[in-house]
Amino acid sequence: MFKENQRSLKFDWITIALFLMLVGFGWLNIISASHTGEMFSYFDMNQRYGKQLVFIILTLVLIVIILSIEAKFYERFSSVIYIVSILSLIGLFIFGKNINGATSWYAIGSMTLQPSEFAKFATSLAVAKHISDIQTNMKSLQDQIKTVVLISLPAILILLQNDAGSTIVYAAFFFVFYREGLQQVYLILAAIVILLSVVTLKFGVLSAVGLSAIIIFGFYVLKKKRRPLIIQSIAILLLCVGFSFGVKLFYENILKAHQKDRISLWLRLEKDPQKLAEMKKTILYNLNESEKAISSGGLTGKGFLEGTRTTGKFVPEQDTDYIFSTVGEEWGFMGSALVVILFVALLIRILYLAEAQKSHFSRVYGYCVASILFIHFMINTGMVMGLIPTVGIPLPFFSYGGSSLWGFTILLFIFVKLDANKVNDW
Repeated sequence: MFKENQRSLKFDWITIALFLMLVGFGWLNIISASHTGEMFSYFDMNQRYGKQLVFIILTLVLIVIILSIEAKFYERFSSVIYIVSILSLIGLFIFGKNINGATSWYAIGSMTLQPSEFAKFATSLAVAKHISDIQTNMKSLQDQIKTVVLISLPAILILLQNDAGSTIVYAAFFFVFYREGLQQVYLILAAIVILLSVVTLKFGVLSAVGLSAIIIFGFYVLKKKRRPLIIQSIAILLLCVGFSFGVKLFYENILKAHQKDRISLWLRLEKDPQKLAEMKKTILYNLNESEKAISSGGLTGKGFLEGTRTTGKFVPEQDTDYIFSTVGEEWGFMGSALVVILFVALLIRILYLAEAQKSHFSRVYGYCVASILFIHFMINTGMVMGLIPTVGIPLPFFSYGGSSLWGFTILLFIFVKLDANKVNDW
């Protein structure tokens, strides 16, 4: 399983450099978010930045181990890794520790470990193995169902642990499926589903039905069909009506109160001004404070450790989910733009390398890595800036936490190893 790597210079050092810059800049912002304005030591193990430094050092050891393992190991044992990951998620229902309403952690002494962070790379390996084994362009319905089951199993287990944020990340795999030949009609259907859901909640079922009728009519116009299929059109319209009623039922009777409140605020569904004001004070407190911190940074920011809102602890969870607000306040627009550029550069680099792979398995896995990182980055930064509803997921390589950092590191560096090995015959 282990062997001396004689091609170390074949590692993609651009990817590694981008990773190190993100982790290093992230640690500086964790220091800022944990700093109280008093004298401090960078190596204080009682503070989160001190603990994160330990996590980073262990991460470097983890990288050496990942890169020392034969590349073929990850493909050969992908199914085993996936099964172990699923078992670790199931075990949470018996041995898991509840933190902030979610039973997503194992308590190991004073430390906690979150299996859902490691399930991402395990599922990516399983998806890459399955798609490369079936040697298809994802047009077979049977293959599509099997692949969806692979990503649905961990997603459902995580959802049952009351961690909706981590569940959403599994939608990233549909980008991979599209690259591998999934018909465009699925993306169109997904867009229609999202659109009908929003219209139903915002304007009511009748408006959603009217929109459905317009979409059906527009389809026939675009296809230039002279004779619309009446029965088929009526069936599709009835399906849309049923879906709209289902969305309404799901929203009113299945979603929890805090989830409904977040959606209500995002879509501006609440009509009572007094209740709306109360909801904003409670639910939107984090977001309001985050936006104030970001806007106060201006063009160049207030400077490292000089952020008054950050030092004053105005933004809750600022070293985890809201770490980007620290960047905005202390480093300003320029610093925020730099973070965005680094993430975009990393994503583009991964996609470029994925397309250069000779192994089908490696290419699919590379797209899994890029898709997961993209979803995390998009949702986290969008949430902090108020562009999308609040969803609690970390910013890769930035947010505080050993499980998060190690999970993303394993995800990325398995691909770095696969890329370094692409010169071999598989």
